[in-house]
Amino acid sequence: MAQVFVSIGSNIDREANIRRAVEGLRDTFGDLRLSPVYESRAVGFSGDDFFNLVAAFVTDRPVEEVVGVLRSIEDRLGRDRHQPRFSSRTIDLDLLTYDRLILDTPGLKLPREELIENAFILKPMADLAGEDIHPLAGQSYAQLWRAYDAARQPLREVEFSW
Repeated sequence: MAQVFVSIGSNIDREANIRRAVEGLRDTFGDLRLSPVYESRAVGFSGDDFFNLVAAFVTDRPVEEVVGVLRSIEDRLGRDRHQPRFSSRTIDLDLLTYDRLILDTPGLKLPREELIENAFILKPMADLAGEDIHPLAGQSYAQLWRAYDAARQPLREVEFSW
């Protein structure tokens, strides 16, 4: 069984799409642990603010199948893959880690680089798995968050009723 962490983000009909994505993950993978939800500004483009969180679950599915499920959920929620990489989106589901797997193949790099680059991913990861060690950095997510310049990408925790 693999411990999996997935980032979830939306800046179009944010609350509804976050709920639908979490439902899709629960329907497929069962029990989830969820970080708090944070609001952050769009990164890399000018657009509406995002809601972001991280979900954790355990699965016996291979990594490629997990990625396929994430893409399928995005497709069901209207993700437009013809838009530029940095653009508004109904939902974004990114595989952050799959156990301690280190992988660099076309289309899939683990752990995901953005995990320690963006506050809207690192902070929820630190909330959810603060003592876990990043497979490449060799530090816990809590340590990485403490060292992060949070003023670079301000976050606001959002009251989110599930």
